[in-house]
Amino acid sequence: MPQARTEFAAALNQIASEKGVDVSVVVDAIKLAALAAYKKDLMLRNEPIPEDFEEFTSDVDPITGEISIFQGKTNVTPPGFARIAASIARQVILQKLHEAEKGAIMDEYENKVGTVISGSIQRQEGNTWFVDLGRAEGVMPVSEQIHGEYYHAGQRLKFFIKEIRDGSHGPEVILSRSDPELVKGLFAMEVPEVQAGSVEVKVIAREAGGRTKIAVASNQDGVDPVGSMVGQKGVRVQAVMQELGEEKIDIISYSDEISRFIASSLSPAKDVQVKLNEEEKIATVRIPSSQLSLAIGKGGQNVRLAAKLTGWKIDIEGIEEEVKEEEKVEEAKTEEPAKTEKSKEEVKELAPEETSAAEEKVEATNPDKTEGEAIAEAVEENITEAMQEEAKDSQVQEEPKVDNSKAAIDAEKDIEEADKKEE
Repeated sequence: MPQARTEFAAALNQIASEKGVDVSVVVDAIKLAALAAYKKDLMLRNEPIPEDFEEFTSDVDPITGEISIFQGKTNVTPPGFARIAASIARQVILQKLHEAEKGAIMDEYENKVGTVISGSIQRQEGNTWFVDLGRAEGVMPVSEQIHGEYYHAGQRLKFFIKEIRDGSHGPEVILSRSDPELVKGLFAMEVPEVQAGSVEVKVIAREAGGRTKIAVASNQDGVDPVGSMVGQKGVRVQAVMQELGEEKIDIISYSDEISRFIASSLSPAKDVQVKLNEEEKIATVRIPSSQLSLAIGKGGQNVRLAAKLTGWKIDIEGIEEEVKEEEKVEEAKTEEPAKTEKSKEEVKELAPEETSAAEEKVEATNPDKTEGEAIAEAVEENITEAMQEEAKDSQVQEEPKVDNSKAAIDAEKDIEEADKKEE
């Protein structure tokens, strides 16, 4: 008997441990199964079921494992009932234990609502994906999926536990990949400062699969909130982006000064001027035309997320004055070559024969002198140079090269011819 008692108690403890429930839950399941087995036994023996059967109770000795049925205080357990109960009540016990196990799991995950958990994609039913979380199975409906993200069986991802919802088969763990809180949870896993509380995520605005804007602030002096989130060489933010399928993330510094916060929220646009309408909560933003496309974003995504982040309606206007200034600069650039050409034409009129040289001199004229003086100097210098060149050429012509040997021979011939004439 001691051995039997030990085996029964060990079996109860083993079942409770495997199912993750208390031993008393297992004992209660056996009691209910015993009543169901007794009722079935009466039917098999063609005996009437008492009208007060609902008042019948059962008892299980946790030491010996003996099962008894009571009508009031009277023990009505039939002979050999333990063997009958074992064969009939097995399915009831399993069902009750399954329900108890599922209830315990739901209680566990109910405490995890609002956190990020790892899971493996298990199967697909319609547009809904089921995820293996270990002890439980999570459900990710189409509304909680990232648009454009593809899933396959066995794929391991991180999910945000959104809620516990009653489904067709009992409570379900609802998972999300599109909730903005997933981004916050991922940063909490990557950034120690967020876990420690020195950096706080104030606001998040997200369009899942496209872009996320996250505003952060520091609760501790000397801690850069944006730098902490980005990490050295962008390691931390890149890890989050990879988990989200390369979704773009803008990290900005939170400010209680709303105009400054709105200007920062339109990042990566710069030179933003903000005018607030406190009554209607409308912010009019004036921005240079060169930054206009960055502020609005593709399909208006950037300004839309900035409005979600700040809670203000944002109207964007281009600054026309900046455009006019740019046009003036361009006009000045085009006028300079025109003036140079005009100077060249004047040089041609003054000294046509020195045109090309004078043009070069005009271009190198001292800017402190007047245009006419510069042209005159250039012409005078070029004429002087030309005269010097001509003088050199004339000197060379006056001193022709002579072949001395040939001149001597010609002289001898002249002398011989003169002698012959005299003879």
